[in-house]
Amino acid sequence: MSEQPAFLTREGHQKLKQELDHLCTVRRREVAQRLHRALAEGDVLENAELEDARNEQAFVEGRILVLGSILRNAVIIEEEGPREAVGLGSRVSVVEGDGPPETYHIVGSAEVDPAKGLISNASPLGQALMGCRVGEEAVVNAPDGTLVFKIVGIQ
Repeated sequence: MSEQPAFLTREGHQKLKQELDHLCTVRRREVAQRLHRALAEGDVLENAELEDARNEQAFVEGRILVLGSILRNAVIIEEEGPREAVGLGSRVSVVEGDGPPETYHIVGSAEVDPAKGLISNASPLGQALMGCRVGEEAVVNAPDGTLVFKIVGIQ
């Protein structure tokens, strides 16, 4: 099975490594203790705590697998400073209509956090911005209609 590259900033790579380490060293132990306590309660067939602990264990183990895969396939985005055109790692300032400027950091899908301005290069806005230069417009087809963003700065 061919795995896709996972584009990450250095900060994002470090954050995912820390999460993986926490899951492997702390959360696994906590879940194992919870499972042990639930099994000690007896009656395995009607033990809601045991069922919940098993679900939590499945979630933790699944997240560990996902993070391991992302980190194995990580490609670090080099942030080089000012650029001519928007690319992975760019911080791009845009204006929509008469609105105030908004700044987005173009990252890989593993780091997305729209509330912090981190958008994926694969998102509709990210795709529209890729390759654009200052003064150009990026057009995004959204469910509510077409949105036009003017690029006012790239870092």
